[in-house]
Amino acid sequence: MRRLINKINTGLAVGLMMVSTGCGDFGDINVDPNRPSSPLTSSLLTDAERSVSDVIGNETSVLYVQHISQKQYTEGSRYQTIYFDFNGYYSGPLFDLQRIIDLNTDEATKGDMTAAGSNANQIAVARIMKAYFYAVVTDRWGELPYSEALQGDDDLSPAYDTQEAIYYSLFTELTEAVGQMDGGTPVEGDFIFGGDMDRWQQFANSLRLILALRISDVDPAKAEAEFVAAYEAGVLEADLMYPYLNATNNQNPWYARFLTRVDHVISSTMVDFMKPLGDPRLSVYADPAAATGTIEGMPYGISNAVAGEVTNDEVSYLGSVTRQQDAALPIITRAQLLFSLAEGAERGWIGESAEDLYYEAIQASFEQWGVFDQATYDAYIAQPEVMYDSTNPYMSIGNQKWAALFLQGFESWAEWRRLDYPALTPAPDALNESEQIPVRQAYPTTERDLNEANYSEAVARQGEDGLDTKLWWDVN
Repeated sequence: MRRLINKINTGLAVGLMMVSTGCGDFGDINVDPNRPSSPLTSSLLTDAERSVSDVIGNETSVLYVQHISQKQYTEGSRYQTIYFDFNGYYSGPLFDLQRIIDLNTDEATKGDMTAAGSNANQIAVARIMKAYFYAVVTDRWGELPYSEALQGDDDLSPAYDTQEAIYYSLFTELTEAVGQMDGGTPVEGDFIFGGDMDRWQQFANSLRLILALRISDVDPAKAEAEFVAAYEAGVLEADLMYPYLNATNNQNPWYARFLTRVDHVISSTMVDFMKPLGDPRLSVYADPAAATGTIEGMPYGISNAVAGEVTNDEVSYLGSVTRQQDAALPIITRAQLLFSLAEGAERGWIGESAEDLYYEAIQASFEQWGVFDQATYDAYIAQPEVMYDSTNPYMSIGNQKWAALFLQGFESWAEWRRLDYPALTPAPDALNESEQIPVRQAYPTTERDLNEANYSEAVARQGEDGLDTKLWWDVN
């Protein structure tokens, strides 16, 4: 962490002059992504929002939940990598967002920042985005530098907070951020919501609701309170998608991967679940295999040698619709929220029908992927394997939520760990010691070397720094 903070401090002057994006809307980014023409904080917000793509376009998490398999080099689906670097979050979006807060709080600078939105609105948006990124990071590594992070020279060796403390702070941040929006000038530099502060509120409430479910097994009372409050405050009513462009500097990450290596195919796990049910989403998730003209899955987690025996035309590659250069990817979807509401209703937290919400969620997913047809949908949900099972509702929700969260790797991985559905089989040729599906990722080695005391304390509390140590909320 010392190296990280020093990098931030020494590069601050250059970083503030050369923020990689700098216009008020996403269209302007495509014209000139390197020349700031709006106030500094708008450029910082744009830069932070672009880091959302790194979250939703992540490959490893999609491999963990077996949405896809690798065709040629299968080490990722066999859990070879143990240590993952979180420094980019701290030096990138989290740093940018903290600067927005500082500049809009400091009496010496806050007056100059109002051209990019009211001070209160800018701070609120930055707090919401910080909560989003911290939620992703803590659900990957668990305990993290949090309360002492992002302080520059004031703290070069930040302590780690427990995941419990981080989660409770995130609830506070999201609640207070919504409460401090002042009805003043909307934020600039926001290409995701276009400065719509009502949708920022809905996004914050949606994230709060999702995180509340995450802790439902370790603190059900807190989970219920946060869930209900977020639901009553109003969540997103439409899919929230990241808008990619037909431009190299803002293109769909799956498109970029296919430019250099044709290596991502639909997994047999996914095909074996969806194909027998006649699930129409499968035709969007994958392209037909050249040899058969039908969707054919690739065995998951097999060795490179075995994978090499499967010819390219025998398997179905990731659907071309999902990997166009400007194909949008989901951040939070309506289906995702409806499945969450179904679970909340099942738990008795809200007075709605869990079964009705479950079926609404499936319909929303069909609509998201452009395959909804009433007759097809009716036939799909009438199948015994799909019908809501009131004797095991979390199985029904977990299975269908997994199918609906296609390519939403980190969210799908978190929900699989929490719900334990679907019943995924680990990679047969796994490379990690336990040969089990990872339930966390290990800290970057820089922490062990440069922040040793605090790193060691976190490991002593949380457990071995590896892929098999469960997070605080993952108790089942």
